[in-house]
Amino acid sequence: MNFMKKLGCAAAVSLAAGTVQAAPVMNNWTFDVNGSAAGGAIPVREYLDVNGNAFINITRTGGTSFSFTEHAVFNVRQNDSNGTSFHDVFPGNYISATFEATGTGNFSGQFSFTGGSIKMYHNTVNQYGTAGSSTEYFGANTGTLIGTFSLLPGGGGRVDASGDPTNNGNVSIFASAGKGTLAAGYFFTDKGVDMSTLNNTAYAFTNANTIGSPASLLVNEVACQFAGFTGNGCNGEAYTNAPGDYFFVGNNGQFKFNEVPEPTSVALFGIALFGIGAMRRRVK
Repeated sequence: MNFMKKLGCAAAVSLAAGTVQAAPVMNNWTFDVNGSAAGGAIPVREYLDVNGNAFINITRTGGTSFSFTEHAVFNVRQNDSNGTSFHDVFPGNYISATFEATGTGNFSGQFSFTGGSIKMYHNTVNQYGTAGSSTEYFGANTGTLIGTFSLLPGGGGRVDASGDPTNNGNVSIFASAGKGTLAAGYFFTDKGVDMSTLNNTAYAFTNANTIGSPASLLVNEVACQFAGFTGNGCNGEAYTNAPGDYFFVGNNGQFKFNEVPEPTSVALFGIALFGIGAMRRRVK
């Protein structure tokens, strides 16, 4: 196989996999937890640890198929599972996030996301899990908005006959953040470039497990307020999950950035695409 054919095959594989999945993981980047670009720098080897809770509302669309909405709140406490919280290193700095998504799937099959967003916040007071306010979602959306990521179609995972993620089911999420959708002074590449000036892609893998008895504050602020749910648990009565219709899950996982392509890599990829076109013309 000659050089151009190899490039063509590589490009085809990359296109089939999707740009987020095909790009390598960014290593040794920096997260400045207080946005000072100096005083709160955390070296991140690979990922941020995330954990939280999600309310999922399912709409049956015929046969085994369904559509769903998901509203979640997350606490981002540490990086690389190192056991050291950000606020232990830089007191008074806390990171949280909200997640909104839509998607489709099949009972006892796969589900995938069709769109949504991830919003990340920096707070100087630990509000997560203690908000108790009609204007806050479990404390996850308080403080300064430091990043907005748009969900890319795809990802997802497997569900059981009730639409619940399979036990400890792995869920994948792919997202992008264009120039200016990350706040300046927080995220820096391994080369020290402020990521607010770049187009970025990211992805997360989380393990999801059903929560049998979610706390009343979680129900009120995530299901009733954030998701706009008006059923069981939002009218004064006790909440209970309704498998196949609505339920809470707990999530814990990793949030990673993809490596920002070097200009030479982009040019090489363009050459590969040109090679595919040339090969197709020769085949005709």
